[in-house]
Amino acid sequence: MTTLLIAEHDNATLKDATARALTAALALGGDVHVLVAGKDCAPAADAAARLAGVAKVLHAEGDALAHQLAEPLAALAVALAPPYEAIVAPATSGGKNVLPRVAALLDVMQVSDVTAILSPDTFERPIYAGNAIETVQSADAKKVLTVRTSAFKPAADGGGSAPVETVDAAAAVAGGAAFVGAELVRLERPELTSARIVVSGGRAFQSAENFRKYLEPLADKLGAAVGASRAAVDAGYAPNDYQVGQTGKVVAPDLYIACGISGAIQHLAGMKDAKVIVAINKDPDAPIFQVADYGLVGDVFELLPELEKAL
Repeated sequence: MTTLLIAEHDNATLKDATARALTAALALGGDVHVLVAGKDCAPAADAAARLAGVAKVLHAEGDALAHQLAEPLAALAVALAPPYEAIVAPATSGGKNVLPRVAALLDVMQVSDVTAILSPDTFERPIYAGNAIETVQSADAKKVLTVRTSAFKPAADGGGSAPVETVDAAAAVAGGAAFVGAELVRLERPELTSARIVVSGGRAFQSAENFRKYLEPLADKLGAAVGASRAAVDAGYAPNDYQVGQTGKVVAPDLYIACGISGAIQHLAGMKDAKVIVAINKDPDAPIFQVADYGLVGDVFELLPELEKAL
């Protein structure tokens, strides 16, 4: 069984999600070929070649691929699909944008958010906000999978020396889509989905000013990424890309500190796989304490400055 893994990158560097999705792809058995498609993306292709377990890197260059638009990338993946039994991508916003198009063009079922590979055709995935695990067996000739990256360890970097093969990007047709512009938030803190420590805030902060004043200094002290509940994002306390939960990002850090977050099931679905969970909430009956390893009952406006001072 040969698998095509669609790499996630910014043309210069390979994202951590690719190394994690590679671990899942290797569990399918057989060779794994990594598609690195973009514009001036040779550094990302070289980085993919160094990942342990990669048999070959397919390097595609084209103007239509410069901004990772879903339409041309899906068209290219479908053109390359015939020799592969499985096509895999991380279950990130990029992967979720591309792979449904690939599955539709191939007329096969997609298995989304895979958390375990049981066999080449049988997989586990969470349903009902993570309250149940569904076992899915696919009878399709080609398996199309998005992988929840927090469920897999990253493949070792530097353990491989795969050949890099240039492939024709002529099939990467935009199909009416065009890149207009991008407004990017530049963060000095670690990326949320790959951070070892995450400090998240909820509705209890009452304003964006309080969120920045009380939560962010603690995160900076710990070298942590900043997250937020959906309630905090909807209230405008934090930007959308901070959201952790069923409709946000799924994280599994070594340490997750939930500050002023009640623990709605939608939020727990995005962080319950953290190794250690610390909850700070003034309500002793808040659901977050049911999943927390350590709990501190009190007002975040009083406790966070004390915690920062102690650190």
